[in-house]
Parts: sequence; C-alpha cells; structure tokens
Amino acid sequence: MKAMVLQQIGKPLVCVERDDPRPGPGELRIKVEACAVCRTDLHVVDGDLHDPKLPLVPGHEIVGIVDAVGRDIESAKLGRRVGIPWLGHTCGTCAFCQMQAENLCDRPLFTGYTRDGGFATHVVADAAFAFELDADADPISLAPLLCAGLIGWRSLKKAGDGKRIGLFGFGAAAHILAQICIWQGRDVYAFTRQGDRAAQRFALELGATWAGSSEENPPVPLDAAIIFAPVGDLVPSALKAVRKGGVVVCGGIYMSDLPSMPYAILWGERELVSVANLTRADAEEFFPITRLAGVRTHTAAYPLERANEALADLRAGHLVGAAVLVPEAS
Repeated sequence: MKAMVLQQIGKPLVCVERDDPRPGPGELRIKVEACAVCRTDLHVVDGDLHDPKLPLVPGHEIVGIVDAVGRDIESAKLGRRVGIPWLGHTCGTCAFCQMQAENLCDRPLFTGYTRDGGFATHVVADAAFAFELDADADPISLAPLLCAGLIGWRSLKKAGDGKRIGLFGFGAAAHILAQICIWQGRDVYAFTRQGDRAAQRFALELGATWAGSSEENPPVPLDAAIIFAPVGDLVPSALKAVRKGGVVVCGGIYMSDLPSMPYAILWGERELVSVANLTRADAEEFFPITRLAGVRTHTAAYPLERANEALADLRAGHLVGAAVLVPEAS
C-alpha cells in the first residue's frame, strides 16, 4: 500500500510504501476511494492536538470498498462501500458509553490521530464504526460528510430548533449544514473572514439569507450560532449576534483561547456549549437526511501524493468547500 505519513509534528507528510495491513478480529480493511481533508487533520499535523500516534497516517473522512475482513466478520461485507469517521473505537464499558454518550468515551481511538487513517490506498477500521454508504454515489462527494457533515449535524442538534442560524466560518462543514438548514426552512446567516467575498458569494448561491464578515452584525438577532472556525475571538461576536435565550455552539475539536469578555453578552440566558466527536446514532440520523435534503458537497480533488498541498490550501483559506484526496488519481 501507499500512504502519506506524518513522521514528525510540524513537518510535511512523507509518501511511503508499506505492506497491505491485515484486519484483526472485529476489523475491516478498506480500499480507499476518497478521503477528505479536515481542519482537524491540520490540528494533528501542526501539533495543536497533543500525543498523536507517530508515525501516523492522517485522515478520518474515508470512503472505500471493503476488500478484507477479520475472521469473526461475515464475508458478506466484502465489496460493500463504507465510510470511516473520526471516532474509530470506543471501550463500551466506561460510564459515558454505558449512558449512550460514546462520543465522550474515556478510552476512545480516533481515526487519523491515535490509529492510522485514510491518507493511503488502504486502511483497517473497527467494523462497528464503519457506516454503510450508497454504492451508486460519487465517493469524492461522500467523503466530506464523514466529519464535516456529521459534526455539523451534531452541532445543529445542540443549536436547537430556532429559525435564524448563524454559521461562523463558511468552509466544509458550514456549506453542508447550510443546505440542510435551508431544506428545513431555516434562515442561514453566513460569517466569513473579513474580505472573503468568494466565500460570501458561495453562501448566497447556496441560499443563505445574508453573508458578511465576522466583524459585522447580522441584520436581525439570531436564534443560534455555530462556530466552525477554530478562533476563540469569535465567541464574543457570536454571543452578541444571538438573541436572549439564544445558543452559541463551538463545533470544532480545537479552538484558540477564549478572550476575556463582559458578562453582559452572555447574560440573558444565552448558552455557550461545545460539541465533542460524534456518535453512531448521529450517523444513522444524518445520512438519510442528506439524501432527503439533496445535499451536494463542493470539493476539490487532489492525488494522494499532493496531500501536503491540500493541507496548505486549507491552512491558507484557499478552498471553497472541501479538499479530497483520491488514491486512484495518484
């Protein structure tokens, strides 16, 4: 197999050849068709998330075909298309797992962080955390749904049922979630980096009610706001944008430190909450909704060997939508 490997934090990934991995008990091997590039991959590569497995194959928005199974897995799974997400394994026995909060498991494994991920031609995954996907769909289009989509969906559930939803950081997750919100009959208010006219136009083309920079005030108070950009300074802005009783959701796994802020902008029973990982129940809800809503992901495909370029483009804010690595294009 071919893989792009992180050997040292802060350094470019290295293309290496390895023996094809073998699935153990309870595992599948997947021939990767596509793996989207997530901002969390940047946080792993750049060292914002501590103690990754090294050397490491990043990537956790994986779509592929099952081509080998562990001895205890039924052979009928061979040839099926599956998706592999960020949450790659849970212990099943800790207090959080027992109370149906597996996203908070005390002993989890994370794809592309504490176990090898999908920046490769093949990956081994826990069969219990492999979601069956539409065999007729485009794998490149499906890949961003495996994290950007799932975390966006969990964030939206935390945001509640309000009509007016603000999305701070209009990238991979927001462009998926905006389509679902509009399908649900909600009004979307898109906040971008100052001067990012391309992202603002993109949001309006998708049906957003308003688009502007994060420094601007929306034309009306919002019921909820979801922050996808990993920028702690956006929290006061989002709190100011929501009405009394509104909710601000921090949708990323990493965020820079929150600034000191006056209590007055939180007062009025505004809520500030975070989202951690995902659950398999989230996926069971989410994938049927994407089909009903007619969600279309906007992607830029890169051959596997250009993973460093894809990461750099994401870091620089050059992408509209999501970057996706395609091993067959290598």
